[in-house]
Amino acid sequence: MRTYRDLFTAPEFPPFFLACSLQTAARTVGGLALGSLVYASTGSALLSALAMFGPALAQVVGAFTLLSAADRLPPRAALAGLPLFLGLVAAVQAAPGLPTAAALVLVLVQGVPAALGGGVRYGLLTDILDRDGYLLGRSALNMSNGTCQILGYALGGLLVQTFSARGTLLVSAALFGLSAAVARYGLSRRPARAGGRPSVAETVRGNALLWSSRPRRYVYLALWVPNGLIVGCEALFVPYDPRHAGLLLASAALGMLAGDVLGGRLLPPSWRARLGAPLRLLLAAPYLLFAIELPPVAAATVVALASVGFAASLLLQERLVALTPEELNGHALGLHTAGMLSSQGVAALLAGALAEATSPSTAMTVLAALSLAVTLTLAPGLRPADRPVPRTTTP
Repeated sequence: MRTYRDLFTAPEFPPFFLACSLQTAARTVGGLALGSLVYASTGSALLSALAMFGPALAQVVGAFTLLSAADRLPPRAALAGLPLFLGLVAAVQAAPGLPTAAALVLVLVQGVPAALGGGVRYGLLTDILDRDGYLLGRSALNMSNGTCQILGYALGGLLVQTFSARGTLLVSAALFGLSAAVARYGLSRRPARAGGRPSVAETVRGNALLWSSRPRRYVYLALWVPNGLIVGCEALFVPYDPRHAGLLLASAALGMLAGDVLGGRLLPPSWRARLGAPLRLLLAAPYLLFAIELPPVAAATVVALASVGFAASLLLQERLVALTPEELNGHALGLHTAGMLSSQGVAALLAGALAEATSPSTAMTVLAALSLAVTLTLAPGLRPADRPVPRTTTP
């Protein structure tokens, strides 16, 4: 499988792609609406960041309790049921008079089962496309994520300004419902990938097995920490420039889209290993410019350039799949997604706390410097010479 056209001729990939895209749009529109609602009512950068990225923070709980179900549930049922639940929560958050504290509690309620979604989703992707097509398929999904975020932030900002944040949350709920319908009626019924009953004990055992490999540990840390800190920078766009926050968020999504095209389609295999380290550095270095005052267009340009560096995560995911036994595909990819989003949530809270103690621009500069430091520390364990040989049996 070499081209994006090949992807969309593969059975079931188009409805799978559409269901994932609708979920991204729903999360984007809903996150911006809730973040704006909380910031308008509290004026707190910390609480605004929690509203937008709290579901990601809560995924750490799901990662320690639910991930064994990623390979033990029928994927169609899981991919249809989860967005229904998320849409219901979004509709409750839109209720008039709902206290801010209750809305934030519901943010955390959304995040715990969402940890399971990444494992089911990307485990199913390896079934639909097989391992050889995973990188191209994940690239297409990431491109969709970027496009849906661009459109979602633009639409969300317009809806919030034109109507209200609560009305925009109802739009988010409707998009979640559409995603559930596409998954239910567009995907074939499949049995679970692995036998046995999901449990907390099985989740812990699988996590321990995945973490026991030194090469996988380096890949997981590189996937989680540096880009989590940069997402912490993104969590400060609303307090940094409330008027142009939508522009900055859309610019981040645009840069990520460009990086996914580069990493998933344009780079030949021989260049992927060579450019992994430069891309990881590119992700953070431009944010150091926020140490000085930037006009909106310059700030958007800096954000877009840095976000191209997210392509490094796509290359690291390919490496993770090569290191993982097939029977743990869903669990391993779910752990990656949950850990990544949890680190983003932690970084968002750290960013909000730093911004309240200093300023949004200062906090963004500090987080960028930390991201660079972590990237340089992990570099020896991610050298191209250490590139793994694919394995299909449990070590």
